Amino acid sequence: MAADPQGLGDAQRRHWQRTYSDHPGMYGEAPSAPAVHAAAAFRASGARDVLELGAGHGRDTLYFAREGFTVRATDFSATGLEQLRAAARGQGVEERVTTMLHDVREPLPLPDACVDAVFAHMLLCMALSTKEIHAVVDEVRRVLRPGGVLVYTVRHTGDAHFGAGTAHGDDVFEHGGFAVHFFDRALVDALADGWTLDEVHAFEEGDLPRRLWRVTQTVRTDGA
Repeated sequence: MAADPQGLGDAQRRHWQRTYSDHPGMYGEAPSAPAVHAAAAFRASGARDVLELGAGHGRDTLYFAREGFTVRATDFSATGLEQLRAAARGQGVEERVTTMLHDVREPLPLPDACVDAVFAHMLLCMALSTKEIHAVVDEVRRVLRPGGVLVYTVRHTGDAHFGAGTAHGDDVFEHGGFAVHFFDRALVDALADGWTLDEVHAFEEGDLPRRLWRVTQTVRTDGA
């Protein structure tokens, strides 16, 4: 475990706040490839209500809304969410989008079984300890309805930045100011315990390129 996970997480929150302030709309308007996949998976499952964790300035949130989903978007950056709301108004989808300032190290302020699907693009591989990652996924399972789908992406230990930069323990390395928890396959499998693990798909993103897994798993309806 990282020597001071709370301190690292707080520092990362400040770093992301500055980053969104200095680079508004930094990821552009086009949705990520995982979001396009997720929308298809969510639609196939009959989902209507989507919870997005770590929405940032909302490129994927807005895509889900344009595709007809109702989206609750969470992030720990107030600046990112301000940009998301402005973009939602500009695209005429504000009625299908709500935002919530939330740090995933805290329980979700939502009732049990209240959403159909959850999406988290590179949120679980931020500056979180393994224990905190398990707690996040437990919360996701709590708020998902039976048969609900979780799609998440994470950088993994095959990534070029794994082992580079400042080591914080627990497979967390900080490079260029951004701390990343790199996943091994054992962690993916552990997070799927009690779920149906539908897919683990390897892909690349960006110029490095970053190497990631896209994971799709479903809440079992048989109570197992």
